[in-house]
Amino acid sequence: LEKLSEYGNALKARGPELGLQDLDVSLKLDRPELRAEIDRARAADLGIRTADIAASLRLMVGGDEEVTRFRDRAANQDYDVQLRLDERDRGDISKIERLYVPRANGELVRLDSVVNLVSQESPSRVDRLDRQRQISVRGGIKEGYALADRIAALRGAAAQLGMPPAYTVSVAGRGRELERTFVEFGWAFLLTVVFMYIVLASQYESLLHPLIILLSLPLSVPFALLSLWLTSTTLNLYSALGILVLFGVVAKNAILQVDYARNLRMQNVELRTAVVQASRDRLRPILMTTLALVGGMLPMALGTGPGAEERRTIAVVVIGGQTLSLFLTLVVVPVVFYLVESAQERWSTARTAVQEATLSA
Repeated sequence: LEKLSEYGNALKARGPELGLQDLDVSLKLDRPELRAEIDRARAADLGIRTADIAASLRLMVGGDEEVTRFRDRAANQDYDVQLRLDERDRGDISKIERLYVPRANGELVRLDSVVNLVSQESPSRVDRLDRQRQISVRGGIKEGYALADRIAALRGAAAQLGMPPAYTVSVAGRGRELERTFVEFGWAFLLTVVFMYIVLASQYESLLHPLIILLSLPLSVPFALLSLWLTSTTLNLYSALGILVLFGVVAKNAILQVDYARNLRMQNVELRTAVVQASRDRLRPILMTTLALVGGMLPMALGTGPGAEERRTIAVVVIGGQTLSLFLTLVVVPVVFYLVESAQERWSTARTAVQEATLSA
């Protein structure tokens, strides 16, 4: 416990430089106590058992809540009789040492003949996790810092303490939930992209066109983070949910462009003409759906009341990310589609020429 307290207070002392405030340590070695050190050899010579010493100290210092019962006949009421030294006596070491303990033959011996009382300080409580003693360092984050990077800084400071291998450091509370949430959201983002690719590949019967559509997803993430920065909002659970919603909306715009251009190509429209016509004809529905989404998110972004801060984060990510990335995706997706289709045409032409040359030979 002493080492745990030392390590905990060392982290507490470094709190201000780590961007933390109002730090507190759960383990406090400030509770005064008297420790009874028994001279076991002398106690054995006098025929005094350790259990008798413990019982005497418990009875006089700790107290016994029901020694007997007293019957008040006038009030027709029974009362429990409690036995304990007076407060001023049980706080005086010299008086406790004058207590008597019984020997095996029934005689009484003064407590200080076999016991040495030592004043010490002990913890008021001992916390355990998985049957191991633990100490908690709790605190808040200073303004201008984020929870995730402060957890990383705190882990680095704990590693610099040089604790033995038997000691471990773990994150609890909001920090633990944050780490677990972002791990789960990492898998959610990955599975989102995989499932979207599988569905698009099965619909288009192509492995390249879904990649063109999914190219718009990474383009929207920087704009989503930029919108969080412009509004002084943190990246948290709700903003991660907003990014998931943003993925669906941005992919929808790319699908409108690519699908229409593919249909024109199937009608033997020249590639450049198909790309320009698809961009022009699909601009209006893309703007309509985008404005409808932004308008629908505005009440959430401007709302007040309980929980408004969390809901506002989702709206900020969707509105900012979709609006800022719209103009980039309107340009990038057609250009990439044109480059991919041109490369496919050249490859097909070159392969046909090689086959014809082989047949001629």
